[in-house]
Amino acid sequence: MDNGSSYTKNLVNFLTKKETKFVDQKFDQVDLLNIGQFNSFILSGRRKNNQKMNAINSQIIKHAVSEKKSLLGICYGAEILALTLGGTIRKSPKSVQGEEIIITEKENKLCQGKINAYESHNYEISQLGNHLPVSYTHLRAHETLRYLVCRLLLE
Repeated sequence: MDNGSSYTKNLVNFLTKKETKFVDQKFDQVDLLNIGQFNSFILSGRRKNNQKMNAINSQIIKHAVSEKKSLLGICYGAEILALTLGGTIRKSPKSVQGEEIIITEKENKLCQGKINAYESHNYEISQLGNHLPVSYTHLRAHETLRYLVCRLLLE
């Protein structure tokens, strides 16, 4: 789901190159009555706070978790995932920006091994919810021009 991140076009390009079947929808175009047709979800980052966006993302997260569907949260997507499932976020002690090497801890269909990522954040997840079934966690979110990097991946 496109939450307005300037990196969503890179995500779309990445998925296209991976020959992954997907539907790209802006948050305000999502029909919550039809999300059952999807077997996985990617929640992108965002540029600004929006209550409607938060509500739609939270409903998708609850659906994905209850139906045991794959869910990938990038930047804001990971933050709203944690918040929806009982976690907390906090302002980072300092702004985080620059290249970083991420090592994935569990193989998945989108990324594995070492991945070069660019990050630019002012917030971070401070606590995961008690009922968050996380298989891969990197406690800062990432989007990049060259790779898709996940912060929270639920299976």
